[in-house]
This record gives sequence, structure tokens and C-alpha cells, in this order.
Amino acid sequence: MTEKEKMLAGEVYSPFDPELTALHQKALRIAERYNRESFADCLTRNNTLRELLPNTHPSLIVQPPFLCDFGFLIEGGENGFINYNCTILDTARVKLGRNILIGPNVQIYCPMHPLDHRERATGVEHGEPVTIGDDCWIGGGTVICPGVTIGNRCVIGAGSVVVKDIPDDSVAVGNPARVIRRTSADDKTV
Repeated sequence: MTEKEKMLAGEVYSPFDPELTALHQKALRIAERYNRESFADCLTRNNTLRELLPNTHPSLIVQPPFLCDFGFLIEGGENGFINYNCTILDTARVKLGRNILIGPNVQIYCPMHPLDHRERATGVEHGEPVTIGDDCWIGGGTVICPGVTIGNRCVIGAGSVVVKDIPDDSVAVGNPARVIRRTSADDKTV
């Protein structure tokens, strides 16, 4: 099994593998080009963004600057918007729901490193998938940790650190993020 196959299977792998290093460098070169070409006009359909994020919906808007590890593990995002300075470390699948709003400086992490310092020193890691449901609003500066699922129609307060799953129709805030109330059809624009 190759290191890439191990990564895709969620097993422990070496990120320093030549194949993975080449894929990562390719993604960074494409992201650099996208950030340069589209910084002032991210609303125009862009082939460079499609090259970087081939499994996302063509209607997803990504405001540069944007960074990711590989790009091909990010999917979905129909009618979504990702604001400035988003970083997605996609060493596992990152599923973006429909109609999402992701604020500036949001960070989404999939990599997990060993707790044992000796194993961690070898450089190995594994990835855990992240899912953001439909119709979610992720406030600016939020950190979403590996393995988290955010349900449909959720609001995550700015600056939150999401370390556990958030159920559908929830407002969650804080570090660590906790549900402070449920949303309803009666909720209006804040």
C-alpha cells in the first residue's frame, strides 16, 4: 500500500513520501496562482480554482488568499462562499454542504499526530474527515478540528474552536465550542 493509499484510507502515513510531497507542492503552486490571479475578482468563474478544487461545486466562491494541502479531498460547496485567509488542511475528506458561509480566517484541520512523542518524532500522521452541513454559517476565526461533523443549518460563533460534533439546527460558540441554543424557522437575520 502506498503512503497516498494509506492517507486516503485514514491510516498512519508519512507526509514526506515523494508522491505526497509532489501532490502537495502542485497544490501550493496552483493556490499561489489562484491567489494572484483572482485576488481582486473571485466572482468570475475560474479554471485555476477548478484545477485546485476539482471536486467542489462550480458555484463555490473562494475569496483569496486561500490555502490547502491537496485540494482534491475538498468536495461540495454548492452556492457556498469562503472568505479571506481560509486554510484547509485536507489530509482527509472535507465535505462542504450547500449554501455555506465561511468567514475570514477560518481554519479546517484534518491531520492528527501521534500522542506518543517517539512516534510523533518520526513525522507520521493520519487524517480524520471534517463535514460541514448544508446552510451553515461559520464565523470568522473559527478553528474546526479533525474528525468534526457540523450538522445542517448551524451557526458557529466567531473565534470558536470546534472539537466535537455539533448537531443540526444549533448555535455553538466558544473554546471549546458548545451549543448555546437551537435555531428555528422563526429566527431572523441578526
